[in-house]
Amino acid sequence: ANLREALHLDDPVVVQYGHFVADLLRGDLGVSLYTNRPVTLDIAQFLPATLELVLFAGVLMVGIGLPLGMWSARYRGRWPDHLIRVVSLLGVSAPSFVWAVILMLLFAFFLPVFPIAGRITDSFEITRVTGFLLIDTLLARNGAAFFDALWHIFLPAFALAVSGIGQAARLTRANMVETYDRPYVEMAQAYGFSARRIAAKYAFKPSLIPSLTIIGLDFAAMLGNAFLVEAVFAWPGLSRYGVAVILRKDLNAIIGTVLIISATFLIVNLIVDLLIAFLNPRIRHSERGAS
Repeated sequence: ANLREALHLDDPVVVQYGHFVADLLRGDLGVSLYTNRPVTLDIAQFLPATLELVLFAGVLMVGIGLPLGMWSARYRGRWPDHLIRVVSLLGVSAPSFVWAVILMLLFAFFLPVFPIAGRITDSFEITRVTGFLLIDTLLARNGAAFFDALWHIFLPAFALAVSGIGQAARLTRANMVETYDRPYVEMAQAYGFSARRIAAKYAFKPSLIPSLTIIGLDFAAMLGNAFLVEAVFAWPGLSRYGVAVILRKDLNAIIGTVLIISATFLIVNLIVDLLIAFLNPRIRHSERGAS
């Protein structure tokens, strides 16, 4: 009875929704039946681990996928191009949780190079300032703890990024190959510019703009893929918390988790749109002309 009264379940649906919106504007997502704590406190505890994992995976996706696509386009039709295209196709051929299992079997059991669970070795005592262990270890000036946290996050982040790396490489290559056939690139080649300069300055930047939208969507999709990757690597993040509250039918916590993931997805798309407008002068000029 107390729970029904707290959730306003006896009120009409419109009244229930009004209470929900009012509580949401106050930052009140209710109390979790799983932890018996406010959902906002639970999210504040678990969200940094997931954001750190997804951000690191995004860095890997961009830092590996774009150069691979650029290199593949530069050597199109030759063996580096064929090799990168095969590797990229393998990357996008399986979902992230499959790569998580494969990488764990390879590098945690058969070749025990990486740790298989957790964010950092228990022997390190790091004061949580931001919740991002890579940042907190640097703030604590503890190099050993930083590299230990880096070693823990690399394998799950790479598993989360494999599909995105393949997608980024394939998109970058396709767009750069198309750009190479444009007149201004052929003119740069006729002027005798180096292949590296042509690739970096005249082919890569124009081809990056169409790829950014898909890369941004892949980055946002990592939040959903993180649910299963965190389960495989026992990563103590929001996705693992979300799975736990779903299994326990904890309504308040489920709603809070979905809202946070949805808000993050929207923020990422907004950042991508702003970045595209910044990189593409035609969009900026068209907006100024319209105003």
